[in-house]
Amino acid sequence: MPRKKDGLLFDVHPTPAIGKDGKNIVYVKPRTRKMSATEMDAFCSRNYGLRYGELSRAFDVFLRAAAEAMSMGYRIDTPIGSFAPRLKLRREITNPDEVKGRDVLFNGVDYNPGKHWDEVLEDWNDGFRRTENSNTQDMIGNEVHLEKALQASLRALKGYTTVKHFAYCAHLTYYSASKQLAKWCEGEKPKLLKSRMGQQFIYTEI
Repeated sequence: MPRKKDGLLFDVHPTPAIGKDGKNIVYVKPRTRKMSATEMDAFCSRNYGLRYGELSRAFDVFLRAAAEAMSMGYRIDTPIGSFAPRLKLRREITNPDEVKGRDVLFNGVDYNPGKHWDEVLEDWNDGFRRTENSNTQDMIGNEVHLEKALQASLRALKGYTTVKHFAYCAHLTYYSASKQLAKWCEGEKPKLLKSRMGQQFIYTEI
């Protein structure tokens, strides 16, 4: 097992709330980067003595076995938390005797991480390290940066963008990206048009 070197990484971002000095109050959140299952497999192989692919095979078996166990009415308690199926009714029913199997729908899985994560992360909760994330206010004021990010997002999504994708391209928080896109939709000569596509809103150039 690799020895502990540093604490958790964190970023600093502004909130919509204004502080006593007239500036945005900031908040911190963990620095997050995506690690795929394959990359996690390789990480465990390099640092924790597992054979490459062992973690992926274990997760594959666990998912199938846990699904079968939950279908039989079990809640699955594991070192990484507990899992239980969540159900809902297809329609409104007031008489319990009227509920039939055809009225029930699967509605996802409830996950409770429990206390074990607190215990295993405790060694890393000392000496928090701030990452050099860009100042959101500076980027919001940089029209060249915002325009480049918008065009990159429009190209990537073939003519439209979303808040999430623009936030990714511009290195902004979801809130800041949403605020900027809304600004481009305002005025006598708006730059973007907001419309709904399925379950999300999209932004297209006018």
